[in-house]
Amino acid sequence: METVTYLLSFIIHLDKHIAEIIAAYGPLTYLIFFGIVFAETGLVIFPFLPGDSLLFAAGTFTALGSLHFLALFFLLWAAAVLGDSVNYWIGNVFGQKLVDNPKITFINQEHIDKTEEFYRKYGGKTIILARFVPIVRTFAPFVAGVGKMDYQKFFFFNVVGGFVWVALFMGLGYFFGNVPIVKENFAIAIFGIIGISVIPMVYEYLKERNTPSMPQKVLEKKVNK
Repeated sequence: METVTYLLSFIIHLDKHIAEIIAAYGPLTYLIFFGIVFAETGLVIFPFLPGDSLLFAAGTFTALGSLHFLALFFLLWAAAVLGDSVNYWIGNVFGQKLVDNPKITFINQEHIDKTEEFYRKYGGKTIILARFVPIVRTFAPFVAGVGKMDYQKFFFFNVVGGFVWVALFMGLGYFFGNVPIVKENFAIAIFGIIGISVIPMVYEYLKERNTPSMPQKVLEKKVNK
């Protein structure tokens, strides 16, 4: 419970915590950021770690000169690509055994099913699109590995998706994170980013909920006749 409370506090007051980390660890902050992004994208047990919000906050502090933008950008891009690659191979080698093992509860079958639904709709582009959807972002490379997706194809989408994801959110933080209204309401801005990130999932859920099942469609046609 204490861990969850601290995590929520860390996300809500991300700007203050990052300022404290920079003050306490200096250059090691780069490695801490690398570790968080790598874990969030590379290990299926950490889908709850900050992703989009962390990149936004990182961009904000690079604009202040506390961190170097290009150095941090390439480091986090590498973390995102490496994380997805490790996640892919975990899924490729151990995935189905982990999913089928009743003793392993941290891999939620519902999350796996949601990610597979993404694959059915968007194919290999899922690796890029999933970067912008919390939870799915963590499980997409894992499911790609379980499904034995061609690695060269996966790696291409991985590199492109990682680049766009890191560049977009760090760029938003760099240009808008220190705008007075955003800076004074940083927690609200972070929740806004999280909210925007989950819009695709909410949309898909509502779409699926409002779409009649096949038997229902057939029944409706008969009634309309």
